[in-house]
Amino acid sequence: MEIILKEDVANLGYKNDIVTVKSGYGRNYLIPTGKAVIASPAAKKMLAEELKQRAHKLEKIKKDAEAVAESLKGISLTIPTKVSATGVVYGSVSNIQIADELAKLGHNIDRKIILVKGQVKEVGHYTALVKLHKEVAVEIPFEVVAEEA
Repeated sequence: MEIILKEDVANLGYKNDIVTVKSGYGRNYLIPTGKAVIASPAAKKMLAEELKQRAHKLEKIKKDAEAVAESLKGISLTIPTKVSATGVVYGSVSNIQIADELAKLGHNIDRKIILVKGQVKEVGHYTALVKLHKEVAVEIPFEVVAEEA
């Protein structure tokens, strides 16, 4: 079943993308929650016209994302957290802590666009991916260290 996404859906696509999904996923989840509409020929024509009109706005959004990406390049974060005697983190370090550390540096990044691969449960060096735009992403290295008592 072909659908047109009305908002970004993780692991599926971005707003205004035409994607193919299984019928049950489309009819029972995406369409009732307003995340997508059926990609009929009329809906495809409306989407093409809307994208043509919004092309310059989308270019500006992409340029803004590239500017933020340039400001984030070269940043390395150190995240202090409570650690056991063996170096295991109490809980885990997630995108929330990374967003907080970026905010301290003056970069207000939404935590929802920060992706951390796997669980960060030990002291060490890791990388996080900040997806600013569907074509613009920045990797930010961060180090998890023991919090000073």
